[in-house]
Amino acid sequence: MKILHLSDTHGLHRQIHNLPEADVIVHSGDISNNGEESEVLDFLNWYIDLPYKHKLFVTGNHDLCLWEAVDIEDLPENVHFLQDRECVIDGVKFYGLAYDHTESMIPDDVDVLITHEPPVMILDESDCTHWGNALLRARVFQVKPKLHLFGHVHKANGTTTANGIIFSNAAMFNHHCFHTFELIEADSIDHDSYEIVKN
Repeated sequence: MKILHLSDTHGLHRQIHNLPEADVIVHSGDISNNGEESEVLDFLNWYIDLPYKHKLFVTGNHDLCLWEAVDIEDLPENVHFLQDRECVIDGVKFYGLAYDHTESMIPDDVDVLITHEPPVMILDESDCTHWGNALLRARVFQVKPKLHLFGHVHKANGTTTANGIIFSNAAMFNHHCFHTFELIEADSIDHDSYEIVKN
């Protein structure tokens, strides 16, 4: 399974071109800039039309109109709004935590965790400040997902590995790059296959 990760497009999604092939595309929030419904609808129209078999997304701090949403009506079956919920694709469990919701909601058996915020001290530094969430970090290291996908801190875009977990900050607003990962089987991941592709 190939996973394409992007985040923090802030309403500029239609400027993104030449996305690589993948089985699953994941957006880690801040799909909008001002949190207006019209921005979210434009993003959804773009996202739904992308040629990926499965499309997942969570809310970010800019996505105000979705903060309290439980669901979004009339989404195609292959588009998953993971607002404190999971979905399983080919045996891989994805879980999306809504922005600013408690990390205690993260299940113990998640393979791919999607949040907007980073865990503290991991791809979270900007202007000499760490913007990550300490309680989220503790829960992530307790759960040990194979992948933790997030954004939020634009200047910390990148990937790293710690304690056997691959972390990806795919905030695109300042960098225009995204990350891809290859899951070889539901219970393993190719740690050497991730790449950063710059447009």
